[in-house]
Amino acid sequence: MDDQSQKEEAAEGGGGERIARWADGRLGPYGLRAGARRVFPDHWSFLLGEICLYSFLVIVVTGIYLSLYFHPSMKEVRYDGSYLPLRGRTVSEAFDSTLHVSFDVRGGLLIRQAHHWAALVFIGAALVHMLRVFFTGAFRKPREFQWLFGFLLLVLGMFGGLTGYDLPDDLLSGTGLAVVNGTILSVPVVGTYLSMFLFGGGFPGSELVARFNAIHVLVIPAVMVGLLVAHLILLLHHRHTQYPGPGRSNRNLVGPPPRVRAVKSAGVFFLVAGVVFAIAALVQINPIWLYGPYRADQVSAGSQPDWYMGVADGLLRVMPGWEIALRGHTLALDNLIPLVVGVGFFLAMGVYPFVESWVTGDDREQHLLDRPRNRPVRTALGVAWVGFYLVSLVGAANDIIATRFHLSVESVTWTVRIGLFVVPVAAYTVAKRWALGLQRTDRDKVLHGRETGIVKRLPHGEFVEVHAPLGRAELHLLTQHEQYTPITSSANGGGAGARLARHLRAGISRALYGEGSQIPKPTPKEYREITDDHRG
Repeated sequence: MDDQSQKEEAAEGGGGERIARWADGRLGPYGLRAGARRVFPDHWSFLLGEICLYSFLVIVVTGIYLSLYFHPSMKEVRYDGSYLPLRGRTVSEAFDSTLHVSFDVRGGLLIRQAHHWAALVFIGAALVHMLRVFFTGAFRKPREFQWLFGFLLLVLGMFGGLTGYDLPDDLLSGTGLAVVNGTILSVPVVGTYLSMFLFGGGFPGSELVARFNAIHVLVIPAVMVGLLVAHLILLLHHRHTQYPGPGRSNRNLVGPPPRVRAVKSAGVFFLVAGVVFAIAALVQINPIWLYGPYRADQVSAGSQPDWYMGVADGLLRVMPGWEIALRGHTLALDNLIPLVVGVGFFLAMGVYPFVESWVTGDDREQHLLDRPRNRPVRTALGVAWVGFYLVSLVGAANDIIATRFHLSVESVTWTVRIGLFVVPVAAYTVAKRWALGLQRTDRDKVLHGRETGIVKRLPHGEFVEVHAPLGRAELHLLTQHEQYTPITSSANGGGAGARLARHLRAGISRALYGEGSQIPKPTPKEYREITDDHRG
């Protein structure tokens, strides 16, 4: 380590002090900002977070109602309910009580379907909200913990939905559980123990519904409520982000007062609840009476998980049936590789803010949001992530697509396999070039003004379009963003690990902010020279 690095480390203090300062800047009472909290910014994209919150409330209320009638037991009973095609069949108590709620409890089917639809809305809104936060850079200091809490809420919502639609013990949920069990068993060394712990013995066991019910009703909701409360507390503590514009900076907040925001928020709650119940009343979902009770020797045709688990199911469907025999043990790569890829796929989303913070070294608080075009590489990475997600969803429906479009399943599967490698790269390239093109357009607009549609003929016969100078507000919007300079790996001291980290940091920095990754915005000198030329 060179002398300059030693001086910087001494000035910053030891590792423990740096961690304490980092945590205090995001969780500690480092500033009240009482005046800034009296207003809340107003933008349509902020409704996504409210949709998450209010759909979660619908989930909790309807879930409490359903828990009064549901019996989480796999004990076999004779069905004698109102649904005639299954009367007299041997079913589990869980399946029997679900049919009882659906056909014999007043409003039960509506509540059950509203519960399911609200879960889908929650996860969908959470994913889109996370993408909005990602593309606008709302995860930067001091909101890294808010990003983590939102990421964990998304993951917990997915597992909550998984455990929820497995509770009725119908044929569709049992088919999904068989896939889950196969994936768990593919984990080396501990896979069999995890399966035994989860199912209480061999699959499907006799304790599965009771265990999933405890996880679904108690564990996951309790953790999610804690994360939601912590997320909202940090939101009030750090104040809300806002989009750039006239009079907006990192030191102020522009928006309506809390009273106005509270009235709008209450309206959003009733709209969300009303839409969820309207969908539940009009659109059927998870009709378990058509699937029948679960039997280990049967698999229903066209089995599909809920959309948010489509990524995992799609990866499993398109993975070749590879296996490796190693010292008398078999590694089921056809399950293990999709599991690793799926986990890494979501972890990449969770850790990205910390990677960007490490690369930029920017320790300032950021309350103004980025325009996605001003961060071309980050935007392109997000679009590539979405592209991979969508291709995986297509893979989860390979059999349905093949049946409806009269194609072979193999051709659809191979198309998805190729698409998993081609589509993210193509999406990254197109999104990056698009963002750079928008940056170039902004630069030209700043230097030459906006087009007026008025064509003027010059004395020597040339026709040109007249440009009008931009107003101060638009000029500020197009030039207020900061462009980072890529860092260099100049220091040679330290061990091999430190040198590798510095080289890695410099390489990522060049990829994010180096040449070809952003269009330099006009400098004040360039703007004055162009303006003087136009005046002349």
